[in-house]
Amino acid sequence: MLKGKSLLCLLDFSKQEIEKMMEVSFQMKNFYILRSVPRSLDGKTVAMLFEKPSTRTRVSFETAIRLLGGNPIVLNKSDIQLSRGEPVEDTARVLGRFVDGIAARVLKHETLELLAKYSNKPTINLLSDLSHPLQALADFMTIKEKFGEYTSLTFVGDGGDNVLVSLMAFVAKMGLEIKVASPKEFRPKNDIMKRIEEEAEKNDAIIEFYEDPYEAVRGSKVVYTDVWVSMGQENIAEKKKELLRNYRVTADLMKYAVKDAIFMHCLPAVRGEEVEKEVIDGPQSAVWDQAENRLYTAMGILSLLL
Repeated sequence: MLKGKSLLCLLDFSKQEIEKMMEVSFQMKNFYILRSVPRSLDGKTVAMLFEKPSTRTRVSFETAIRLLGGNPIVLNKSDIQLSRGEPVEDTARVLGRFVDGIAARVLKHETLELLAKYSNKPTINLLSDLSHPLQALADFMTIKEKFGEYTSLTFVGDGGDNVLVSLMAFVAKMGLEIKVASPKEFRPKNDIMKRIEEEAEKNDAIIEFYEDPYEAVRGSKVVYTDVWVSMGQENIAEKKKELLRNYRVTADLMKYAVKDAIFMHCLPAVRGEEVEKEVIDGPQSAVWDQAENRLYTAMGILSLLL
């Protein structure tokens, strides 16, 4: 069903395909715990291309490839001819002759599209300016582990965030609910938001935007945030921080969620900026479980696509 496809955005997949991704990710976690991971990538090589720094994505994905018996080749942009102006199309054509799949963390989503098109090999989004699908899969895996089901969540912060786009895509496909507390200045790009809204309407999903974070968080089981300033946004950092200063996840804000609510963050976090230290390091924090689950979703996706 999924073999040979590229994972650039969750909106490109059906509900049944996303359910399969989640099912296999849970299976991979069980295999890992039992130390009986199938060598489903035996003899296969995966190129991992990084235009941006990475900790969780780099380590989880490289580890996943090795656990499945594959061979990862890590390529920082400075290591290859992209740094000297070689067109992405040419790099993709060459990689396609050598490897069985490509995974890339890129500045522009269009780079992923070119890599997939010209390599003719399964290409996996390790983060782009548009979306971060592997993060959303790990997030909802964590939510299901905590509550026994996929439940609604509230995102507080930048309403145009790439992780948020993937969370909304998952919600829209799976018929769930997400509330977003954000200044009106921050919203996803019109084209991607249109696709999300169309999928949400088809699947009876609910996506609502609020300007009052307390109203949005009220009664929520999951409160989620991300850094206010992403890599590449340094030139607008101070403006963003000023607009988002009332959207910090604090201990007081968490009181408006349900008693057993969890806090989530895709990391890295800036304590004192988007979240208070006592929240992210407190008993309601699920961020370390999220980070661990990045490994199992990587294993699941690699097994299904390659």
